[in-house]
Amino acid sequence: MSDTSHYIHGTTPEEQSRLSLLNDLLNARSVEARQLRGGEKILDVGSGLGQLTRAMARTARARVIGIERSGEQIREAQRQAALDREESLVELRQGDALRFPLHADEWGTFDIAHTRFLLEHVPEPIEIVRAMVRAVRPTGRIILEDDDHDFLRLWPEPDGFAALWQAYMRSYEYLGNDPIVGRRLVSLLVEAGAQPVRNSLLFFGSCAGDDHFSGYVANLIGVIMGARETIIRAGVLSADSFDAAIVSIRDWSQNKNAAIWYTMSWAEGRR
Repeated sequence: MSDTSHYIHGTTPEEQSRLSLLNDLLNARSVEARQLRGGEKILDVGSGLGQLTRAMARTARARVIGIERSGEQIREAQRQAALDREESLVELRQGDALRFPLHADEWGTFDIAHTRFLLEHVPEPIEIVRAMVRAVRPTGRIILEDDDHDFLRLWPEPDGFAALWQAYMRSYEYLGNDPIVGRRLVSLLVEAGAQPVRNSLLFFGSCAGDDHFSGYVANLIGVIMGARETIIRAGVLSADSFDAAIVSIRDWSQNKNAAIWYTMSWAEGRR
């Protein structure tokens, strides 16, 4: 059990490729849900590869600062931004989400502080949410997006998938993280001193025959494979059972009846 932040999937090129694909699948709907009016000053906490950060900057037509702990992620984010000729669209700062690299005169000035897929990877997410509340101006918005992994469903369910997914969630707990933090987002806002104003889910289901289905399958397999070492080290599933379940998912993806339901928890508060 760890008492520090631990991103279970690492920052390998394979993981960066998976994250890029996930951004392609999710970002348009995620940005739309923000209902940006334009001109907002935005802080993106845990900006990763910066694709969502840049998408918010394009929509808001305003300054966006992204905070990311990993130097590898920032370098890849800068490379991708350069390929899209968007190097100057956002400002990426390397720093820990528990110690925002903000200047003294920047605290309390942001219109929006946002984070996605970060709170599930830290043992004390409340500390991050408190800092986000402090970062926004009075009446500023705090937007939390994260997973409740218990909401994922596949049909027809592949052999061994239930045990595999439970093992995946338990690997989070093994590291001291929370695989179902999505259901706690409103509580985190309240505990951090914000006034909750919205609680919702963003749905990203797909099925065989849909143009995006292969992308959802690739992401699902990639996210589980990224946790393979942790799952086996934690002793929650054997290597043979793990590998057999992955084969079952690949076989399932060829079934014309295959369907996937995935939802992302969303909560918004105001300072």
